[in-house]
Amino acid sequence: MIHFSPPFLNKKIEIQMIETLQSGWITSGKKVKEFESELLKFTNAKNVLCVNSWTSGALLVYKWLDIKKGDEVIVPAYTYSATALSVLNCGAKPVMVDVNSDFSINIESLKKAITNKTKAIIPVDFAGWPCDYDKIHEIVNDQKIRSLYNPSSEKQKQIGRIIVIADAAHSIGATYKNKNVGELTDITIFSFHAVKNITTGEGGAICLNLPNQFNNSEEFKLMKLLSLNGQTKDALSKSIQGNWKYDIIHQGLKVNMPDICAVIGLEQLKIYKNFLLNRREEIAQMYNDYFSRHDYFELPPLKDNERKSSFHVYALRINNCNESTRDSIIKEISSHNISVNVHFTPMPLLTLFKNLGYDILDYPISYDNYSREISLPIYPQLTNEQVEYVCDIVNKSYMKIVLN
Repeated sequence: MIHFSPPFLNKKIEIQMIETLQSGWITSGKKVKEFESELLKFTNAKNVLCVNSWTSGALLVYKWLDIKKGDEVIVPAYTYSATALSVLNCGAKPVMVDVNSDFSINIESLKKAITNKTKAIIPVDFAGWPCDYDKIHEIVNDQKIRSLYNPSSEKQKQIGRIIVIADAAHSIGATYKNKNVGELTDITIFSFHAVKNITTGEGGAICLNLPNQFNNSEEFKLMKLLSLNGQTKDALSKSIQGNWKYDIIHQGLKVNMPDICAVIGLEQLKIYKNFLLNRREEIAQMYNDYFSRHDYFELPPLKDNERKSSFHVYALRINNCNESTRDSIIKEISSHNISVNVHFTPMPLLTLFKNLGYDILDYPISYDNYSREISLPIYPQLTNEQVEYVCDIVNKSYMKIVLN
């Protein structure tokens, strides 16, 4: 059986996990701080804060920014539901816009969606492919757009414009114009969920690159405090003999990452660039070499003169295909012991968002991408022979379903 996206776990990770368990300290401590430090170097961000999921990271950022009922946050319609659910969960309204054929947020649609209620834009690096961040920054810094901006908290006033929060759940290791994802926007949020390029089981990280009017280190300290219920001391500090006294000075959350999670991500990060990421790129190129020979396949964007993917998902599309035919092809592929997936069901097709009034007809490119997309296995443990087998079965499945 060729699985879709199993985590990469090796002997070194196992040894470090056992050592962490035997240390007697398993919640947030030295391993989290070490992981944050290594992520800081890897991304070139100004500060990095680890949390227990992408969603928790987003909720923490919204609390810090004081996004609330009456505010609007622009998101692409074609993303995993957490992007919009996090906005709903702080009381604000997700304003959905369509995407481009390369899966990135449509710039013109984004611009048209801005109102005097817009507080944030969340572009999504789908499958690891970075958005066009220069164009997004041009929009939020445009004087006409800035004149619409209506801040309702001290942090919002300090920013002085719509904040850009990159949903980089898929894109650790990707680059845009020779810069790392993680240093490209005001705030970037990574996911380290079990299926991601780097995993901590569950987890995430917030990268801060706030404009010059902010002291990033001070905002990091504030967010760290907010991530621990607004408590003035973390558990490690309190564990020091005689250092038990603490105070609660903010209405915070409890979204910290524990050491037993951080140690997995830390060991993966050490081999990420030179092994895990390289192997993903090799597999993606093998897929490209094969599927480019057939005009009925549409290849995903992987790299160009400005951008390079993290190769998180290989999002193959079938030309001149509809949703029903795509589903039949997937069923046939699966019958050969290959697990494939679809990324993603656009949010306006999901019951919750339908009931909130979102209509898929307003997002034609999102639906078109979805209706023809099949996500193929791509992870370092795959052998070349397995990749070749996947290619062969996908092609044969297409011919059986479409040509017969």
